[in-house]
Amino acid sequence: MSGLRVASLSYNYGAKQALDDVAFALEPGQFCALLGPNGAGKSTLFNLLTRLFAARKGEIEIAGHNLAHDPRSALAHLGIVFQQSTLDLDLSVAQNLRYFAALHGLSGTDGARRIDTALDRLDMRERAHEKARSLNGGHRRRAEIARALIHAPKVLLLDEPTVGLDAAARAAITDYVHQLSAEGTTILWATHLTDEVRPDDRLVILHRARVLADGIARDVAGDMALQDRFLQLTGAPA
Repeated sequence: MSGLRVASLSYNYGAKQALDDVAFALEPGQFCALLGPNGAGKSTLFNLLTRLFAARKGEIEIAGHNLAHDPRSALAHLGIVFQQSTLDLDLSVAQNLRYFAALHGLSGTDGARRIDTALDRLDMRERAHEKARSLNGGHRRRAEIARALIHAPKVLLLDEPTVGLDAAARAAITDYVHQLSAEGTTILWATHLTDEVRPDDRLVILHRARVLADGIARDVAGDMALQDRFLQLTGAPA
């Protein structure tokens, strides 16, 4: 399986329960919005998925590889776009991507081809030699997504990827990522904004460490607007 599976995942910060028996599975090429208010546990889940934290209870499988038993293989199939920008602002877009490619052992003709492909996919080729510092927020996000795709991950995680972007940039990034999903990449998109969730999207609502709903967004919403259903379930403004 080239998707993502989380089973019986729990995590505590001392006495604070950050995740409580969280479970869901994504098919290959599926787009899933992980929707929850701030403090719901989304960042903790991403830290566990990327092995920044070690799961003490539960299982994570990435593209069929168990993260605890075979972390190298699991992480080799994972791409990540963090909430905070991690570009080196003093390097050009191409230099940022070359550095990342080198970390994955990709260099020479193959590395250059992968970088060009990633830049073309995100419409960033003409900005390849601009310093990251000079880019606006939307183009920085595109550069980070391009960087995350260099090693052709089967699963892509995006943690609140549109924070701070204007409406046009948010829509463009959302469109790009849905296209990646249509091309076969499994996507987990964390957000607290209901307007980023499309009716056909898979939706997992996380609140106070637990999964409150899991299904197709239109089915979860039922006869209500999604933002109203989200407010009903969580008591959080949407």
